[in-house]
Amino acid sequence: MGEVLDNALAGPETDPEKLANMPEEQESPAGTVKPLSRSLPSTDGGEQSWIQKVKQFPGGEALEVYSPSMERDIPVAMIRATDSAGKPIDNAPTYYLLNGAGGSEQNTDWLAQAAGTIYKTLGNEPVNVVIPMEGAFSYYVDWLTVPEKNRYLNGKQMWSTFLAKELPQSIEPYMNANDKRAVSGFSMSATSSLLLAEHNPGFYDAVGSFSGCAATSTPLPSFFVGLTVNRAGGITPDQLWGPMGSEYNRYNDALVMAEHLRGTKLYISSGTGLTSETDMIGYLKNQRGLNSSQAFSNHMTLLVEGGAIEGAMNACTHDLRAKLNAKGIPAHYNFRATGTHSWPSWLEDMRESWKTVIRPALLPDA
Repeated sequence: MGEVLDNALAGPETDPEKLANMPEEQESPAGTVKPLSRSLPSTDGGEQSWIQKVKQFPGGEALEVYSPSMERDIPVAMIRATDSAGKPIDNAPTYYLLNGAGGSEQNTDWLAQAAGTIYKTLGNEPVNVVIPMEGAFSYYVDWLTVPEKNRYLNGKQMWSTFLAKELPQSIEPYMNANDKRAVSGFSMSATSSLLLAEHNPGFYDAVGSFSGCAATSTPLPSFFVGLTVNRAGGITPDQLWGPMGSEYNRYNDALVMAEHLRGTKLYISSGTGLTSETDMIGYLKNQRGLNSSQAFSNHMTLLVEGGAIEGAMNACTHDLRAKLNAKGIPAHYNFRATGTHSWPSWLEDMRESWKTVIRPALLPDA
């Protein structure tokens, strides 16, 4: 960790006056894997829907993986690679999918919103799929502080350690997986997927980053982070990584750390924030089955809120492209001419990233 950070902080970008606040690196033993035996409430008063949806996949299981660093069991959806007869396939690669800000806690996770696309895209592929089902509003990083418990935050937030160390050491042997892996995220976790690859060079063969903001340590991106984490009960970015521009904040700035994406296959996307067909009232009524009032309300939310967020992510993503181009680091970009910050774009990204980047990296001989 130290060498990676030293390289990232070298040169004119470094401000020597900033607080040195890098935490000590955590030990990361493997945790136990067991079937999920408890119900998980969603914030709307119901149950988290992924638990039943994962069981509809051949090889699908709802599991718990113990995290030594967070001192609790973390719910995980696993879809094991299977053959046409439903028999598990050994030595398959692993594709980790990270949820966005609201996560499974709000039933806005990959399985609740995109199970059909996951099945159509990956169901017949020799690849394991693993989705952590906790971590709403966490940015999936190791926090400097331990937040008060609430309906989103269950204690220590040590997601970098869990996702890159504890979880792979636990789940990959459980699946008899090989050592090839990829990670993708959208919105909040689009930043997280980049950071995981940057903090662990060579560990991930490919990364997908859909509609995210790589930067976190400069004023406007830090403001975006604050808007996100504040939804978890008044959390501030300082609780994650200290003052804006501090060493640990910059370590968790994927734009600052971009050099460490070299050698990893990259798929990076965003829309412009301009409305697309899937944002229109007619589409929402005819394709989504909403009544006129619901369709109008959803349309206005997508037009105003979804458009503004995606427009901001588009600017961030162009900054990342400029940085990667300056460093000679190749990536596959999908800059859509339209599209708000919404699921239809990420369903497209799931399909396109698999076809163009993730599958060739994980299954080069297929």
